[in-house]
Amino acid sequence: MDEPNQSTTGSESIQAIDVGDVELEGDLRVPEGASGLVLFAHGSGSSRHSPRNNFVAERLRERGVGTLLFDLLTEAEDRDPDARFDIDLLTERLVGATEWVRERSDVGDLAVGYFGSSTGAAAALRAAARPETDVGAVVSRGGRVDMAEAVLGDVTAATLFVVGGADHPVREWNEAAFEQLGGDRSLEVVPGAGHLFEGEGQLETVADHAADWFAEHLA
Repeated sequence: MDEPNQSTTGSESIQAIDVGDVELEGDLRVPEGASGLVLFAHGSGSSRHSPRNNFVAERLRERGVGTLLFDLLTEAEDRDPDARFDIDLLTERLVGATEWVRERSDVGDLAVGYFGSSTGAAAALRAAARPETDVGAVVSRGGRVDMAEAVLGDVTAATLFVVGGADHPVREWNEAAFEQLGGDRSLEVVPGAGHLFEGEGQLETVADHAADWFAEHLA
């Protein structure tokens, strides 16, 4: 496999990620001297082009943390509504992408974290509960963390839930799931924010919380 040099915060490195019997497209960007690498697990109907996740990813790179934004589903699979909510499938894809990262000579030694949004957060938590992923930190943005309820006690990675204060019932699901986490944990409620954090400064708040969390726990 050809492996480019570690990229800067502004350069794009499109990668073909081999996961089982499919190939997924991803955007790998790693600043020089990165302290870790965060894999993004998007929510249903979203992709690596998600403007919200790309905004967060840029903030992480500014803090010296690499990012991998990739499509958890192929184009054909993404047209199937059932696949978008197949948390088992999304989890396996995230685990597979983690293995792909570990096998690379350029980023394989970096500490790994997960950033999950909506249903992607459930996949992130389920993957983090798997001992083979060896994940150092997880951040959930407006996550359907209730869909990972069965494994929350097995998640030992430092985990941050960020949820909108007006995002009902997702806020209630996050508050209940938070109590079941097995490791270092924190819950941040963004006042007045809905599910998409569209209000002034709200997404910036999410990005700052995530950047602080990964910079601390992947160092």
